[in-house]
This record gives sequence, C-alpha cells and structure tokens, in this order.
Amino acid sequence: MLSSDVVVVGGGQAGLAAAFYLRRAGIDHVVLDAQPVPGGAWPLTWNSLRLFSVARHSSLPGRPMPSFPDGYPTAQHVVDYLTAYEKRYDIPVQRPVQVQSVTRDGARLLVHTDSGTWTARHVISATGTWWRPFRLLLDLPARQLHTVDYREPLDFAGQKVVVVGGGNSGAQIAADLVPHTELTWMTRRPPRYLPDEIDGKALFDIATRHGSVSELGDIVAVPPVREARDNGLLVATPMDAEALSDADAVLWCTGFRPALSHLAPLRLRNTEGHVAVNGTTAVDEPRVHLLGYGGWTGPASATLIGVGPTAKATVAKIAASIRP
Repeated sequence: MLSSDVVVVGGGQAGLAAAFYLRRAGIDHVVLDAQPVPGGAWPLTWNSLRLFSVARHSSLPGRPMPSFPDGYPTAQHVVDYLTAYEKRYDIPVQRPVQVQSVTRDGARLLVHTDSGTWTARHVISATGTWWRPFRLLLDLPARQLHTVDYREPLDFAGQKVVVVGGGNSGAQIAADLVPHTELTWMTRRPPRYLPDEIDGKALFDIATRHGSVSELGDIVAVPPVREARDNGLLVATPMDAEALSDADAVLWCTGFRPALSHLAPLRLRNTEGHVAVNGTTAVDEPRVHLLGYGGWTGPASATLIGVGPTAKATVAKIAASIRP
C-alpha cells in the first residue's frame, strides 16, 4: 500500500494549482490523473475553442501563460501551457491512474485505484465536470451528441444540424458550424451576450466581489462568436420539436455535473449532487476538499484564473491541520 499526506485526484488545472501550493508548503503529495497525457480535459475539447480571456489573465499561480498572437488562446495553447507547468514545478503526477473510490480507514483515507491503494491524511478532489456531461436524449431520428463529442464542423458538412444551448459552448459551436451546415440554434430564452468589452478577467473580478455574474449575461462574445453575430449568421430560435425531428444531428450543449462518483462511499453528496462545503472542505468529512467545480467551491474556481485563490486557501487549511 502506498502512502502520501495528500492525494490529489485529477491532474487538470485545479489539481496542478493545488500541487503548486502543496509543493510550496513542503507537504508530501501525489497527483493521480486518469488521462494518459497532461492537460486535463483541454485535449478533448473542440478544435476551435477559445478562452474568454487573453493569456495574461488565464494563468495558474506562479507561472504566466505565454502570450497568444491572436488574443484569445486556443485549447491547444492551454494544453501546451499545462504540460510545461507540470515540468516547471516537477509536479508528482502519476498517469494514467483511475481513482475508483475513497473510503475511510480510521485516521486515514484510502484512495482505491486501478493500480493500487493509497493512504492519505487528506484528499483533494479536483476531477472537474467534463467527465459527467448532462445529456438530454430524446426519441429522435437524428444522431444526438453532446458538447464533449464535438470536434470540428467538417464532421457535419452539408447536414441539418441543431445546436441546443444558450451558453458559451452553444454559441461557440453554433458559430463554428454556421458556414458549413444548415444550422438551427435553439435556446430556451433569447441569447444574453455580455458587453463586448467584458472578458474572463472582468468576470473573475466581478465573481470575486459579488459571487455571481449571471445577471450580466450568459455568453462572452469571443471574436468568432462576435463576427457571426454581427454578420447576422448567429440567430437563435425557441425550442422547436419539428426542427429537432427533421435534423440530421442534434448537439446538446446542455452543461455538466460534478464528477464525484469516487466519493460515493463517503456519502457526502446532497440531493442536488453537490457536497456541502465550508470553503472547499467537505462539511461531513473535513479531510476531503473539493477544488475547481464552480461557484459552490469558490468564485470562478472552474477557470484557470480563478482556481488559484481557492487552491491556496485549501492548502493553507490542510497545512494548519497537519502542522497545528
């Protein structure tokens, strides 16, 4: 059986931010990542995805993201940055390691994986949400896909495609598809664009001060979205059963849920699928910490720029517990 003071589950941006502060605090730790390569979920996103912020406002603690020549970085730029970040800080990532469950064993937690069991004084869960897409599968003749399944518009060239969802993913994918397909973009309500001057840095600042940005809008107008919108090509329609039935493909951009199945034996989740937390610490199991899942685990904590402050606070709490 292997042992570490802290086991971090997940090697994406949240896990790396946690490891940065664990290393700085001199706390023994290991990062277990299920993916075969660095970058968390970023290598699996669609090819044209763009960040909401320029590189200087999309950095993890300690190391600025290199600038991107076209303003808003691509997903591949993020992958390259996270790969270099791992190497720069010699982060002890083991991959691919699939964490199956976390259980209690007296004063320690047991982290069961497909390659053995770890014992830990604390566990930081940083698995994110990409691995648990929320799918609305209806009885339709069309091929039905989710955001996680989309890669590039040429896969749908010449087809009737319906994109469902009025958030950033729906807008970006619709803008990507519109030159190549017979596109219908469906949203439950008219799209709410944030002011064009608002980007991820401004959203982080607002979320940090006020806790929510939902009243401002749902869509950041990154350049491809702005161009399609301003040219009249990105027009949303209400939900339409006939158009859904007539489509060749339906892309459900309907969001995600936290990927927390590994914590099921601890019985921490409430009826909404979340874990009650004090900061990032599970109320019913203070040795478990949840990092990077969204506003309920820290303002903007699911973003590159936002995860750093909550990672720092989490490690400070762990350090106080280990070295009272």
